Amino acid sequence: MKCIFLHGLVQTPSDWIDTVKNLDENFDVSCPALFEWLDGTECCYANLYHGLKKYCAQFDEPFALCGLSLGGILALQYAIEHSDKVKSLILIGTQSSMPKNVLRFQNMVFRFLPNTVFRKMGVSKKEIISLCNSMMDLDFMDNLKDIHCRTLILCGKKDKANYAASVQLKEKIATSEFLVVANAGHEINKDNPNKLGEIINTFLLQ
Repeated sequence: MKCIFLHGLVQTPSDWIDTVKNLDENFDVSCPALFEWLDGTECCYANLYHGLKKYCAQFDEPFALCGLSLGGILALQYAIEHSDKVKSLILIGTQSSMPKNVLRFQNMVFRFLPNTVFRKMGVSKKEIISLCNSMMDLDFMDNLKDIHCRTLILCGKKDKANYAASVQLKEKIATSEFLVVANAGHEINKDNPNKLGEIINTFLLQ
């Protein structure tokens, strides 16, 4: 089965390496670089989502889609709009309705980070802040009922900012299950990648 892993906002595909090495060898794993999809266009959520749709169009068979944070939001929208393409959905530290105050605070923090933090992702600090601004009004709450595939919702035990949103996803998606991952914050693929890989592998093999 094809498995697509979408990284978080200040991450790269390499942040999935220690997670996916725990998956069954028969899985066909891809970890695309999200910002390469922009291909010179404006760095905004709509263009990233367009890139995801274009990327997924190459696969004829339904696939497993896993996303963390920003990647989770993209995966969530895709599963809502393309239920025939997604066989299994995994959402890690994902919000269905954007907390504007959190995004504003995040942008404030980004302004104080060195540019080198963003260069490794192939985008600038200004572009990341612009991307966050473009996400302010995203709200998929009323569309969660349109997700019918098997769904696994994960939240790090230390990720207090996303726990309530994860519980809400569990309540709204009828086909979902929810697990809290120990010894991890928001970036579970960095904090506890082996455990994350084991959990995902078990879910996908069921």
